[in-house]
Amino acid sequence: MSYTFDFSVVWREFDNLLRGLALDLLMAIASIMMGAVIGVFVAFALVSKDRYKKRFAAIYVTLIRNTPILIIILFIYFALPDLGIVLNQYQSFILALTVYSGAYIAEVLRGGILALPKGIHESGLAIGMTQSLTNRIIILPIVIRSTLASMSNNFISLFKDTSLAATIAVPELTFYTRQINVETFRVIEAWSVTSVLYVATCLLIAVLLRRVERRYAIIR
Repeated sequence: MSYTFDFSVVWREFDNLLRGLALDLLMAIASIMMGAVIGVFVAFALVSKDRYKKRFAAIYVTLIRNTPILIIILFIYFALPDLGIVLNQYQSFILALTVYSGAYIAEVLRGGILALPKGIHESGLAIGMTQSLTNRIIILPIVIRSTLASMSNNFISLFKDTSLAATIAVPELTFYTRQINVETFRVIEAWSVTSVLYVATCLLIAVLLRRVERRYAIIR
């Protein structure tokens, strides 16, 4: 059985595919930035001597890391309205991705904090800084630079997870690809082009992030 390729149906919708790809990038960037804020607070809570902060942070990380991201997306979009919290599909997805990324970033930063020599923790306190100020001024900048490689991997993974936004009708790349698939039945053409767009974007992100790592990462 022969198959005749026809990419013209994909090229006609290529502008929509690029718009969807741009939306994926914007959602990933917004989520990683907000997730990093959550991750910082949770990471320091995980290494805190306050057992209540530590327990709460540990529950959050354990719960999120052991729940499929699709379940988190569907819960926020469909279940929160029953609790009086109504978000549109964009807000729901970014919130889901933020909560999800926050747990993974927290674990990366926690590992970076624990890997620091004990003297670094004590240096700020020795010159009269509070623990909070020491964490913010001394420890956090060092930890971020030492975990850049892991953070880069998290961002690339998060970008790929944006494809799940199609499940709640966010008009991103996968959404438009499914639309082409349904309307034209050109399955191979549609998904081949989309795969190339995802791979090319991931490679470009990796190259850019590797440059950032070489410039700012701490050489061990």
